[in-house]
Amino acid sequence: MEALVDIESIIRSYRTIAVVGLSSGPGSPGHGIANFLKTVGFTIVPVSHHTDEILGEKTYSALKDIPFPVDIVQVFQPAGHILQTARDAIDIGAKVLWLQEGIVSSEVKEICADAGMDVVMDRCLLKEYRRLLGRLMAGGAG
Repeated sequence: MEALVDIESIIRSYRTIAVVGLSSGPGSPGHGIANFLKTVGFTIVPVSHHTDEILGEKTYSALKDIPFPVDIVQVFQPAGHILQTARDAIDIGAKVLWLQEGIVSSEVKEICADAGMDVVMDRCLLKEYRRLLGRLMAGGAG
């Protein structure tokens, strides 16, 4: 788990999320997470080669094809692809690379840190959002 990154600040500060490897299938974890994040006000930008639209949003075949700034690059890819995705996220000026649960890479962490990009590894953005929202709803600091 990543201890040096302020996840609460990321969730509060950034609103545009490119979701790499987002599936159009409603039963896939990535689809459910992206749909939830969209319903709570995040802008979701699907990155997929398989379809033109997911969750009512235009898809892009690569991060570099997105014609506007992206805050977070959320990754739903096999671990073998994340190094190139990290490089692409750096190239487009994303602020955060978010690797879902089960995805950890010291090499990715290092190249992102060298580029000044935050990395969250082995965490679910939906679960972290709910954890944060739950604390705020219970009267926690906000």
